[in-house]
Amino acid sequence: MKRYGNGLLACAALLGIALGASGATAQTLKTVKDRGTLNCGVSEGLYGFSARDEKGAWSGFDVDLCRAIAAAVFNDANKVTFTPLDASARFRALQQGNIDVLSRNSTWTMSRETDLNLIFTGVTYYDGQGFLIPRSLKKDSALDLDGVKVCVQIGTTTELNLADHFRTNKMKFEAISSQSVEDAIKGYDSGRCNVFTADVSSLHAIRLRLSKPEDHVILPDVISKEPLGPAVRQGDMQWFNIVRWVHFAMLNAEELGVSSQNIDAAIKSDKPDVKRLVGGEGSYGEQIGLTKDWAARIVRHVGNYGEVFERNLGTESPLGIPRGLNQLWNAGGIQYAPPIL
Repeated sequence: MKRYGNGLLACAALLGIALGASGATAQTLKTVKDRGTLNCGVSEGLYGFSARDEKGAWSGFDVDLCRAIAAAVFNDANKVTFTPLDASARFRALQQGNIDVLSRNSTWTMSRETDLNLIFTGVTYYDGQGFLIPRSLKKDSALDLDGVKVCVQIGTTTELNLADHFRTNKMKFEAISSQSVEDAIKGYDSGRCNVFTADVSSLHAIRLRLSKPEDHVILPDVISKEPLGPAVRQGDMQWFNIVRWVHFAMLNAEELGVSSQNIDAAIKSDKPDVKRLVGGEGSYGEQIGLTKDWAARIVRHVGNYGEVFERNLGTESPLGIPRGLNQLWNAGGIQYAPPIL
């Protein structure tokens, strides 16, 4: 009995340590509120996703997700401090607590969750890796690229996908690796390499920055799955739920036809799904530490998912990227949010 008692005490102690550790890390929302601003990690500059203008103001698809979180927490989308991070520093900044959320065109992978003690909250953008080439190269397919020099950024899933593609198809290539996107773009534009590889969405933005954008084309091939989304630290379920449901709320708002243009009318709606979304029924926001009108705040200040996509990446932007897989599930895409109830 003594042996069993000691075993039970040991188990209880271990459980207490585990619960204590979990409780100790469940402080992100309080930290953000006490600080008065959300610390958001973004790219160093990728047009359409996160970039600064000449006055230092940030804009982009990933930027708007952080603004949406700030709107849900503070009722003010401007209470965000943006930290530009390169690929090698992005996850470390999150691990060390320098940022509260990483919203930086990062691919969700198992190894990044298991090795880095991070967790992705969902897929905000379904993407895939492609190739940008000069028109003068006169190639029509990624299977025609044997012997090329490829500019690629190190510290990304892009490197591994690139090597896998050429090895699988028994082709040779030379990787011209760069620490930053800026250096990779300069290398391609100066002719150090004759192919640039990255996520297709990034290639649209990168082509606009070249000295002669019209002289370059994006090949139709997509060689990988790149589910992009925000990440947070493991151990704080409340904060994970907040970031995840901000994304879901924006999707549900689009599906229900609730936008920044009609939010006042939506608040008066008698439709059950709309009432639950905007806080007219239930206490769903309060259950995760927010207010009843948390989703209405997001839509009012930032917009629904479709509005954010179109102004940053789609038809209302210079990029003109088709929605494709990022259409809602009922419009031919795979963006799908669980219902609030």
